[in-house]
Amino acid sequence: MPAAPHDLDETFLALPLHALADAALARARALGAEHADFRLERVRSASWRLRDARTSGTSDTTDLGYAVRVVHGGAWGFASGVDLTMDAAARVAGQAVAMARLSAKVIEAAGSGGRVELAAEPAYPDRTWVSAYEIDPFAVPDAEKSGLLAEWSARLLAAPGVAHADASLLAVQENKFYADTAGTSTTQQRVRLHPQLTAVAVDPAGGDFESMRTLAPPVGRGWEYLTDGGYDWDGELARLPEHLAEKMRAPGVEPGMYDLVVDPSNLWLTIHESIGHATELDRALGYEAAYAGTSFATLDQLGKLAYGSPIMHVTGDRTAEHGLATIGYDDEGVAAQSWDLVREGTLVGYQLDRRMARLTGFPRSNGCAYADSPGHVPVQRMANVSLRPAPDGPATEELIAGVERGIYVVGDRSWSIDMQRYNFQFTQQRAYAIRNGRLAGQLRDVAYQATTTDFWGSMTALGGPQTYVLGGAFNCGKAQPGQVAAVSHGCPSAVFEGVNILNTAREAGR
Repeated sequence: MPAAPHDLDETFLALPLHALADAALARARALGAEHADFRLERVRSASWRLRDARTSGTSDTTDLGYAVRVVHGGAWGFASGVDLTMDAAARVAGQAVAMARLSAKVIEAAGSGGRVELAAEPAYPDRTWVSAYEIDPFAVPDAEKSGLLAEWSARLLAAPGVAHADASLLAVQENKFYADTAGTSTTQQRVRLHPQLTAVAVDPAGGDFESMRTLAPPVGRGWEYLTDGGYDWDGELARLPEHLAEKMRAPGVEPGMYDLVVDPSNLWLTIHESIGHATELDRALGYEAAYAGTSFATLDQLGKLAYGSPIMHVTGDRTAEHGLATIGYDDEGVAAQSWDLVREGTLVGYQLDRRMARLTGFPRSNGCAYADSPGHVPVQRMANVSLRPAPDGPATEELIAGVERGIYVVGDRSWSIDMQRYNFQFTQQRAYAIRNGRLAGQLRDVAYQATTTDFWGSMTALGGPQTYVLGGAFNCGKAQPGQVAAVSHGCPSAVFEGVNILNTAREAGR
């Protein structure tokens, strides 16, 4: 959502943002940089953790600094600093140029060639953007935050069969100022929250135990998410002990082939791992092979690869309201966009930054450059990658009613996927047997296993917009040195036919 300047944090605006940028960019120009950008960030991160309704830990940290990135002599240069003076900013720009000169010599000596060039992007002078939230969580007293978590934990502990309860809340406020030699200047502010509660049941006689946590996703929202009807916390906290007790009594699943109805609270993670990462172009080109892996969805398959069934429509999106990866402008000054990644089951797009776009012939970046701190260089990071619902699709109950023998999976838990994002296995918080179109009780130790194209190719039905939920995670890791980014994935409920189901207890020899 666009914002007026007064919506931005006043202490951040009081910093000498433009003066520092002017000093750094002027120095980079004077040293012959073909491109230069300046990024000043203040990232405040806080956490509150409770064990059995008692505080077990808190943290509140702020990272403040700036970075200068240049293209000089066809090579990248990067440097960062924390001294907020004009002389220091100019000095950091000089260090970035020196690094670029050194990199150019190394590239020339190695004979690798390939000058750095960036895809064109219009200039956006003096733009501001603030994410969609109502109450700044950092304006809420810590005692109120811890008190609410303690109250919710006490509710769980009071329920029969709950032996322990864990609660946590993560909050981030990210302020960012960006300017470059093309004339773009943006000031942005994002707020995000991740609340979570976990109940644990223990069988004293046999020593068996199970845990189950809330399904509420992390969001790009403020404190109102916990207090003003942003989510049905009362309902979930009331039901969680009942679900946990049923799981403790549930039989193990019989391995075999089943039809699956996958709830959005589980499917978002499958999208993240098998589509989100696989359609990052730097992975597809092999740039992340040493650490985070590659992708089976290589560039030569663009427009050809049958990623899934014809009803599959997946978008990359930096504009979704309350999305964790939603921005106004990325860390290369590219305006937020939405675009197709998979259309009618075919791979039709990738996630790009400006360097990748120019290198591979795309006309423009789709705004996927991001650095998680002022001390890190921007890299291509994931957008909000989402599976679109069927416009007139059914409710989840109707999808279940159409399944003779299957399993309904709810909530994410563990996952495993190979380095090419192709072979995978996922588990869940709860799994229910489906018999003749009806839920027939929970099952334990359920994992579904497939290859990416087989799984998405087996998708036969999608729920409607009423089933669509924006899930996500705070902790997507990538790059060397490692960086962490928050990202959301929306999806409806969906049906998949003939999926291989494992019994994890039997696989582990228990």
